[in-house]
Amino acid sequence: MYPARTLSKPRWFMALLTLALVLTMTTFSPPTARAVTGTDVTNPLVNSPISADPWLGVHDGRYYYAATTWNSTVVMRSSSTLEGLGAAPEQVVFRLTAPSGCCTMWAPELVQLNGPNGLRWYLYYSAEPSSSAGGARQTHVLESAGNDPMGPYTYKGVLGLMPNGGWAIDGSVLKLNGSNYFMFSAFAADGLQSNFIAPMSNPWTVSAHGTRISSPTLAWETQEGAVNEGPTALQRDGKTFITYSASACWGPNYKIGMLEYTGTNPLSQSSWTKHSQPIFQRSDANGVYGPAHHTFFKSPDGKETWIAYHANSSASDGCGTTRRTRVQKISWNSNGTPNLGVPVALSTVLPGPSGEDGATNGQSIKNRHSGLCLDDFEWGTVPGAEVRQWTCNTYAVQDWYLDYYGEGYYQIKNRYSGLCLDDYEWGTEPGAEVRQWTCNTATVQQWQIADAGNGQSTIKNRYSGLCLDNFNLGTQPGAEVRLWTCNGNNAQQWAIS
Repeated sequence: MYPARTLSKPRWFMALLTLALVLTMTTFSPPTARAVTGTDVTNPLVNSPISADPWLGVHDGRYYYAATTWNSTVVMRSSSTLEGLGAAPEQVVFRLTAPSGCCTMWAPELVQLNGPNGLRWYLYYSAEPSSSAGGARQTHVLESAGNDPMGPYTYKGVLGLMPNGGWAIDGSVLKLNGSNYFMFSAFAADGLQSNFIAPMSNPWTVSAHGTRISSPTLAWETQEGAVNEGPTALQRDGKTFITYSASACWGPNYKIGMLEYTGTNPLSQSSWTKHSQPIFQRSDANGVYGPAHHTFFKSPDGKETWIAYHANSSASDGCGTTRRTRVQKISWNSNGTPNLGVPVALSTVLPGPSGEDGATNGQSIKNRHSGLCLDDFEWGTVPGAEVRQWTCNTYAVQDWYLDYYGEGYYQIKNRYSGLCLDDYEWGTEPGAEVRQWTCNTATVQQWQIADAGNGQSTIKNRYSGLCLDNFNLGTQPGAEVRLWTCNGNNAQQWAIS
């Protein structure tokens, strides 16, 4: 047991204000309920010319998008709805000036990592050198000044992925067992364009050249050209997959294949098992050709996984600006593998991602036992701010952003404080405190959200292995929230909406 805490004046004021609103509810309209699904989406999501090789992510309830520009700029879009990306203005976030990579920017990829100055966004892309510099197309990296995906960015350098500055494209980061690995496509000694992986010592440096983990050896990987490229990580329930583009992008049979991590060393090809059939390919019936070079992103409430990919509308279109970005929700097979389905026709209207409300208000987290919502108690804004439960309302102190970290874990960030839910002081015993702290990538801020049925979820801390708990089965505003041995009881079930 812990001693009861007297509610402070700000909380009594809010309680009186809430009561006043209830007493006058005949005068004021009730707040509008949050939407279960977002704004309807139709494809193409983003039209050409800047729409090939897409990256799409969600941060603080907002969507961010980047794609190949074919020139010396890195361009991004941002929107509060997925559908809104199509009309969102393009913003130049960086201009390529380095002689080693000045021109024809391809396949940008963003990831949030811990750098020497804290949590930052790192933007990876490939570019050609200037004619005077010579050499091959290589992968470059930028670092954000703060924690905004839109930058501003500074240039960090070239990733030395292959011996002698060899050609390397389509980079992305795999987070696995607490380490970061850089995946990319390059030509192996046998001349085959293959997928490689390299260990990372920091966000802009690899500690060794890449090793090959897949090559185009199956018939469906060699149509119009033998190619493996665009490796992308997908993780769920302890399983790790690398999905990739196969066959030539200039033909209609460009498609998606998959590797599954079945070993113990991600740098060894023997640890990756290639699935014998493609998992996503052309649909003549739906008029979709060459659907590949893709990325995965979560819905704002973290409940759905979506794919963004480019495709052509004609079998005769090639590997240029006719490729347009499309999106659709994916599902999961009973054996834990992803089911990407069939690429949908342009005429298909898709319900928008779950948890999208168009205002980037975040999600409420409501306890099943108490009926109260997770709350930035007393409107705290400094590290160590308390987290408790309070009568559910529409204030920003009860809005939480679910930012996908990787490996099945999320950061849970309060809209008002800008701080993240944290296993305070690295507690490992039942009763450990939960507070808010400056957002970082430590495991004390990584949370696994698991379906508990009936619209409820459990929220488990990665570091402690304990679950978010309505401590002492409280039912009054101000009830404590702590970590406790996971048991699945109502006190550990939370509705995220």
